[in-house]
Order: sequence, then structure tokens, then C-alpha cells
Amino acid sequence: MMADTLKLKEEDTIRVSEGNLRETAISLFEKMGVPKDDCRLAADAMVTADLRGVSSHGVSNILQKYVLAYQKGLNNPRPQMRILRQSPATASIDCDRGLGIIIAPKAMEIAIEKAKNVGLGMVTMMNGRHMGMASYHAMIALKHDMIGMCMTSIGPGMPPTFGAEPRLGTNPIAVAAPADKEAPFVFDAATTVIAMNKLLLARRSGIKLSPGWVADANGTPIMEEVDPPEPNSTMLLPLGSTREMGSHKGYGLACVVDIFSGILTGGGYGAFAGDSSTGAIGGARCNHCVVAYNIESFMEVAQFKKTMDEWLVMLKSTKPAPGHDRVYYPGLLEAECEIEYRAKGIPLHTEVVGWIRGICNKFDIDCYV
Repeated sequence: MMADTLKLKEEDTIRVSEGNLRETAISLFEKMGVPKDDCRLAADAMVTADLRGVSSHGVSNILQKYVLAYQKGLNNPRPQMRILRQSPATASIDCDRGLGIIIAPKAMEIAIEKAKNVGLGMVTMMNGRHMGMASYHAMIALKHDMIGMCMTSIGPGMPPTFGAEPRLGTNPIAVAAPADKEAPFVFDAATTVIAMNKLLLARRSGIKLSPGWVADANGTPIMEEVDPPEPNSTMLLPLGSTREMGSHKGYGLACVVDIFSGILTGGGYGAFAGDSSTGAIGGARCNHCVVAYNIESFMEVAQFKKTMDEWLVMLKSTKPAPGHDRVYYPGLLEAECEIEYRAKGIPLHTEVVGWIRGICNKFDIDCYV
């Protein structure tokens, strides 16, 4: 869910129905030469992000970059996914320059099948492209009564703690666990203080950056409110912002993601994945990892879900601190947002709507936005 400071102002938005946004995205992917089934998969990944309020990874923010990457030949519209090696519990895949929002769901299905057989399935992916909202892929495991995990190693934008050069990507981690009556637990976060795409949203909306979000060109954390900088003029800080506030933890987590989603894939690590600046998002080389844990292999599913409900209720019933109305658990706000947006429509920035209408007109395809 977007931070309050990055939420769009209602006067700057146009509400669009989920179905219309989905059909428009499908049409644009088809125009890029993507097979119909893959178009539906890609559109679902992006629209799900928008429905859950994660507009930084939805049609509203990322589709334009995907289209540009296809036009430049950076993405393969018809990738031939190859399993390079596998065991009963694992597989390693060459994505053939396919978008992560298309390849990763297929990889998660492989992981799920392996987990059904041996209790756990893990699939690494090399030579891929941007995978969108990481939790989308983790959540695929939920309908199988499994815990899903997803990580991705991307191009550098974060300096190590005390560093003056970008060496690691935003390297997000997502974990989804099912519950019974409560909305599932869904954690999805970059290992930087803020994701690169959200920095782009701040630029579009003219929103000032909070202290501790970015470092200057020398690697010094900027601990005051500043205007959104120009691309490549700053670096994203690790979670924690400074060593005194725990930036070594965010830095360390980003390293863990580079090991599992970069080095272990055989595709190399993020620092050599390509530029993660504005123009290359969607086309830079990325490596990914998905894992499915079969709950039934560890305990009774019903007991797990019952205990999850108790735990989640315990968290959200916590007495709120002064100035706050309620306490949330990861995934709750997004679930509530999805209910609202399905009923009222997905808010898109007027600039985004203008681009979608313009590109549809350019390609002579029907536009439903």
C-alpha cells in the first residue's frame, strides 16, 4: 500500500473500472507481440497491483515502461522458458529475457507442484526482466494452502552502508501466508527505504521526499525534506537510512536477496544487471526466486489457519498509539483497498490516462480507459 505522502489527490485522478483497465492492458501487450495467454497474465499482475493500492507497480505507473522496453527490443515478447536443472524440490530457469510478471507466475506454479510432492518447492530464474509487484507471485501459493515467498535481484540504486556508490538494487522480499476468516498476511517491501518506482511517483506528483529516503551523489544520507531529484542524481538508502538507525540491516537483507535471486540463479548479481534508472525499468536484466511451502507437510492446514486468524486479530486489535486510529498487519490495508477499488474504480493520475489514450490511438487499438 502506498504511503500517505505518495497517495494521489482526488482532483488529479480519473477512476477506471478494473475490467476496462485490464482489457486496455491486454490490448497493448498484444500489440507488442505477446501471446494472448501471456497478455492476460501480465495484465492481471499489474491490475492486481493497482487494485491493492500499489500503483507504483500497476498499469498506472509501469505499463509505459514495459511498452518502451518492448519497442527497444530489451524484452522478448515470446520467451522460450527453459529449465536448466532441477531436483524433486528445486528448479533453475532461463527466462529468455521474458518479463517477470509473465515468467514468475509460471515458475511459482512449478514450485507449487514440487511442494505438493515433497513439501517445499523453490525455483530460481535468471536472464529475466522486471517482475512487478513481488507479492503477486507470492500470493499464488495462497489458494493452494501454501506459504509463498518471492525475491528479486535488480540493478543497482542503493549504496552499502557507508558507501558512496550504488551496489545493490531495491531487492524486494514478499511473503504471503493464508488465514481462515481474516485477510491473508502479505508482506511486500523493498530493502531500500522507498522503492524506485515510488520515487518516480513523487516526481510526477511534485511531492517532497521525506528525510532519510535518499542519499546525495556522495552517499551522504539526506536527513531533511527535499524536492524529488532528477534521475541518477541521488541514491536510494537502505532500510534504516543511517547506521545509527539500522541501515546495516536493510543493506544486509539486500545482500541476502542478491545471493538467492542473483548469484544462486547463475545470472549474476544486481550490480551487473543493468541500469535501474527511469528509462530502463522494465528492460534491465533481473533475476528472481520464488518458494512455496506446503503447510500440510508441517502441520494440519486448518490448525495453521485458525492460529493465523488468532495472531492477526491480536495484531490488529493492538491499542493504537496517540494520533492513530488503528493498527494494521501486512496485507490488511491492501485487502481493504481492493474491496473499495473494485466497487468504485481504480484511481489513475490524469497524466497516466492521457498517455494510455494517446498510445492506444497511436497503435489504433480500442481504449477502455
